[in-house]
Amino acid sequence: MQVHPDAEEVLISEARLRARIKKIAAEISEDYPDGVHLVTVLKGGVFFLTDLVRHLTVPNSFDFMAISSYGTAVESGEVRITKDLDESIQGRNVVIVEDIVDTGLTLAYIYKNIERRGPKTLRVAVLLDRPRRRIADVPIQYRGFDIPDLFVVGYGLDWRQKYRNLPYIGVLKSEALTGNG
Repeated sequence: MQVHPDAEEVLISEARLRARIKKIAAEISEDYPDGVHLVTVLKGGVFFLTDLVRHLTVPNSFDFMAISSYGTAVESGEVRITKDLDESIQGRNVVIVEDIVDTGLTLAYIYKNIERRGPKTLRVAVLLDRPRRRIADVPIQYRGFDIPDLFVVGYGLDWRQKYRNLPYIGVLKSEALTGNG
């Protein structure tokens, strides 16, 4: 596998990603034999959602939200919905699909927002969990990988809209972050 020159290392290979996502899909399919509605936040979660849906064996549908951060939402958790769901989720089995959870503030906001809409059940699937940085407690029923406190890109995760297309999760070199690479 060719590693991007801006990546320090491959943290999670494409093969490991595929295998774990297939297992998560099997767990969701087992938990929701009558079907499930998936909700992801644009843009990063699309990669995880797409591969997850491909492996579900139960009826499913999905929808998207987009959010905008005010200032440093990583610290404050202040977000604004810029694209809301297209369909009602009232009375439906819903799984929020997230690419990564750090502090948990944004996910907690999304969870509470969706919970107020009256789903039958509400669960969370997260591809990458960085629990060391957690501030807000969020329930995660389906977890891909716990990762250390590193700046990761690839498989939908970006730095200034770059690197989303990498088929693996890589650790970005500090020079790439500062623009000196």
